[in-house]
Amino acid sequence: MLEIKFVRQNLSIVQAAMTARGHHAELDTFKQCDDDRRVILQEIESLRHQRNVVSDRIAEMRKAGDDTAALVVEMRGVSSKIKELDKKLSKSEETIDTFLLGLPNLAHASVPVGTDETDNPVIRKVGKLPGFASDPQPHWEIGSRLKIMDLDRASKITGARFPLYFGAGARLERALINFMLDTHINEHGYQEVLPPFIVNRQSMTNTGQLPKFEEDLFKLSGWDYFLIPTAEVPVTNIHQEEILDEDLLPIFYTAYTPCFRSEAGSYGKDTRGLIRQHQFNKVEMVKFSTPETSYDELESLLDNAESILKKLEVPYQVVELCTGDLGFSAAKTYDIEVWMPAQNVYREISSCSNFEDFQARRANIRFKRKGQKGTKLVHTLNGSGLAVGRTVAAILENFQQNDGSVIIPELLRPYMGGLEKITP
Repeated sequence: MLEIKFVRQNLSIVQAAMTARGHHAELDTFKQCDDDRRVILQEIESLRHQRNVVSDRIAEMRKAGDDTAALVVEMRGVSSKIKELDKKLSKSEETIDTFLLGLPNLAHASVPVGTDETDNPVIRKVGKLPGFASDPQPHWEIGSRLKIMDLDRASKITGARFPLYFGAGARLERALINFMLDTHINEHGYQEVLPPFIVNRQSMTNTGQLPKFEEDLFKLSGWDYFLIPTAEVPVTNIHQEEILDEDLLPIFYTAYTPCFRSEAGSYGKDTRGLIRQHQFNKVEMVKFSTPETSYDELESLLDNAESILKKLEVPYQVVELCTGDLGFSAAKTYDIEVWMPAQNVYREISSCSNFEDFQARRANIRFKRKGQKGTKLVHTLNGSGLAVGRTVAAILENFQQNDGSVIIPELLRPYMGGLEKITP
């Protein structure tokens, strides 16, 4: 959430930033509403001062035995006017809050200006693309042939875009979760968290999913609770309404959770396989840092996510999101895209973002510096480390063999009970 004072004093800057992001913002309406709010507030303060002065006068007159009836009637009118203005003020503030909650974050100055994903520059490509004697098969066909995946039966159990694994497929998913968690904990210094998979409306609002993206969420009937779309939501909210000691920063958390997304507006996109599911597993990394170090932390966050693919020896590329493709809450984002040979394309497998103080302002997460008065907002960051189902898909496609088997990446084999390949 942007600070109201900043928006008020920098309307042209905010307007240019919103235009660069492709977001239409009614800043003239905001300014008028904000001006009206301040007029109402000034009138309320004037009337309250008048009421206090006259109340003191009434007390003095009563002590002197003077008639105060006229002044009492007058003050009742003033009190009634204050109540009326309080309602107007509340409505005006609600309108302003709704407006601010609908504004995306400002892009960092280093973010390239662009319209959509076609304008995202590729930062680097890592790994050698595999070669095949014949056309590579898509992961859903490989999984079906090996009898480790059955998306047709999953659709009977629930519906389209839900996974169902068997045998080595189920073990591969579990192995990847443990491998990712162990790497982030033992090598990158994260503390493991197992958070709730259901959160309340305030938590969703704090991280930016609400109010703008409610149609993308699964809401529990009869409850103001939601299934989480990512572990970012519960883990970031661990420290909501808290003041942290500066010595504790940076804080690194990692968590495995299932994730649930309605994928509203994505019909017809990646409908086959594991790329775009309503339910999927993900290992997430979340950081809390000081403002001065957050962009260094973003680079190390990206390195932590990349390390998983390097260890698995899966080829990938890193792209920097342009202004028009940035997520709502992000100030800067890198996407890691894994190579999918059957589709001859790179697919996103991780997003690593710095939100600066955008989420912290909503969640009121602050820190206190030693020897200084007051508090400051922390910066929050998060990144996928990685999306597990997409990693399964990448392994099946990149390590498929001519005999129909799939080689297990070497560092993953201890998590697979020593299994070296999945065979028909």
